[in-house]
This record gives sequence, structure tokens and C-alpha cells, in this order.
Amino acid sequence: MTRLLVFVLAALLALPVSAMSMVRIKDIASLQGVRDNQLVGYGLVIGLKGSGDTLRNSPFTEQSLQSMLDSLGVNVRDARLRTRNVAAVVVTAEMPSFIGQGSTIDVSVSSLGDATSLAGGTLIATPLLGADGQIYAVAQGPVAVSGFSELGQAESLTQGIPTVGRVPNGGLIERDLPAKFSQIPNLVLELSNPDFRTAVRIADAINQFTRERYGIKVAKERDYRTVVLTPPQNISVTRFIAEIEAIRVTPDQIAKVVIDERTGTVVIGKDVQISTVAITHGNLTVRISEAPEVSQPSPFSLNGQTVVVPRTYVDAQESGGQLAVVGGTDLPTLVRGLNRIGLRPTGIIAILQAIKTAGALQAELVVQ
Repeated sequence: MTRLLVFVLAALLALPVSAMSMVRIKDIASLQGVRDNQLVGYGLVIGLKGSGDTLRNSPFTEQSLQSMLDSLGVNVRDARLRTRNVAAVVVTAEMPSFIGQGSTIDVSVSSLGDATSLAGGTLIATPLLGADGQIYAVAQGPVAVSGFSELGQAESLTQGIPTVGRVPNGGLIERDLPAKFSQIPNLVLELSNPDFRTAVRIADAINQFTRERYGIKVAKERDYRTVVLTPPQNISVTRFIAEIEAIRVTPDQIAKVVIDERTGTVVIGKDVQISTVAITHGNLTVRISEAPEVSQPSPFSLNGQTVVVPRTYVDAQESGGQLAVVGGTDLPTLVRGLNRIGLRPTGIIAILQAIKTAGALQAELVVQ
């Protein structure tokens, strides 16, 4: 793992500076007010191979099935349904901005009851509602599931999440959004990672481009998150935004170290620095063993009883503990210093947290 980290770092350092730092504005900022809209609905997945909801444990599934059959002219109100090939699901989707009626979108399907798998099922027509309670799309189609679940008499095997699936292009847009692109009152670029220097660089790069092309300045930074645009009069807004998004700038970022303690992942930013410190790290291993013994009474004993006597053995061992000096003004020096100690990711996480507590880590430490 250490050799792989050094190799990846060397490959990144070998890239040209422009290839590493220059990015398009469209990759670090978006137009304010242009966003996806969340849709949600409730429906049924049919055609399952005995892996659907148990109607006794999921009464809402039985009620939904009866209502669906009633709408199709089949009266089953007095009948007791015992099918296992139906599952109640919640259907979610994201409706892109300015999408037109008749377009299709992908939808996600998640089981609501005690179904074990949605593999092989088909989602029947499900209305998808927006936050205003209006129906904007209808979803229907075969459910694609990446996981599977097999159950035998003595053993079961499950891989992935078989109770969650997708219906590619399964959502049909039935209603247009009320907002139009031409109705946006102000053109404002909103940064994905807010930063004062990045906002100023975006405004300067846009003004340099428009000064050469249109002879005017059109951008002004409002704060560390937004840049206000004033489009020229002789060009459409769509074409103007397309030209602006293709401009390349060099974003700035806060020095940050991100730690995921669940997976042992450590991500160190390019500008992270550590003041020179001496570090020692040892591994403490504690073993606790239980070895209960059975105590038998003496032969021909009148009041003797057989009892279990607990026996616990505790052993502690500590290894490692070499002292190393770590400090660096750039990322390669820092990585070499940490690798020199020869620690596993869990050890590096503990050391970085201790360095931050000591005030020697000149970066923001984020623990997930």
C-alpha cells in the first residue's frame, strides 16, 4: 500500500501544472436557480418469484393491491389474498430543470414491506409527485436489480441490496415545470466549494474573456460563494452561459485532511503542512482468554455439586515505538515522513489526530 501511494503521488507530480490546476468553470460552479427537482411516489412491483411482501405482515400492500384491482374492474374486497409476488415500493426520481413534456428519466425503486428481492419484477404505473403535490411524471417498467438473495433450508446467500432497483428511462414527464430559463431574473454563478480567492479568479477570467470578445466587463464577485453576471445585449443567454462555462480557471482550496475511520481512508490535500514534530507510535495488544473449568465433587460425597469455575487469562503486549521526525512544507515531503514510520492506515489516523491536538497540523481535520 505504501509503494502504491508513493507511485500515485509521483505520477501526479509528473503531470504539467496546467493539467493539474486549470479546470472549467462549469466543473466548479453552477447557475443559481438551475437545479433538479425531487419527485416521489408509491406503487407496486409485480411478477416477483415468491420474494414479495407477506400480506399478513404488510397490510398496506394488500390494500394497495385491492385498490388496483378495483380500478381495473376486479372485485376482491371480500377475498383473502395470499400472493407473494407483489411488493409495495417507494419510487423516487430527479426531474432536471427545463425538461419538456414527453421526455424520460430514470427512477429508483425501494421496497417498503418485508420483500426479500425485487429481481424480475415490473413496476406498474405510478404517479410521481413534486413538493407542491402536483403529478409531474408517471413511472412504469421492469426493475433492474444489481444484488440477489437466495434462501435454502439451512443456508442463505445475499449479495448487494436486492430490495433496491432502478427503472432506466422508466419515468415519463407529463407536466412541464412552471419556471423557464428565460425567466431567471439574475444570472448568478454559485461555487460548489465557496472560496474568496476562487470567486475573484472566476470574475477576473470572465472579464478578461468578455473584454476581448465583447469589449465590456460582465462579472463581479458578490461574496465568497457567488459571482454576478450581466450578459451583453447582442447575444442569447444560452450561448453566453455556454461560453462562460468553457473558461478555465485555477481554483483555490482550504488545506484539509479527511479521515474515514470506518474504512481507514485518509485523504490529504495538496496544501497541508505539518510543523516539525517528533512522533513515536507503539501497538498495544491485549488478549483476554476465557477457559472455564469443571469442578467435580469427591467420590461418594453427600452434598457435593458439580460447578463450573471461571478462569480468565489476560495478556498485554506492546510492540514498535520507534521515534521519527515528521514535518514538511509540501505533500511529497509529508507523505515520505509518514511512510518512514511504517504505519498502517489506522496508525496514521491516530497520529494525525494527535498532531492536530498538538497544534502542529496546519489544516482542517475532518473526521467522517
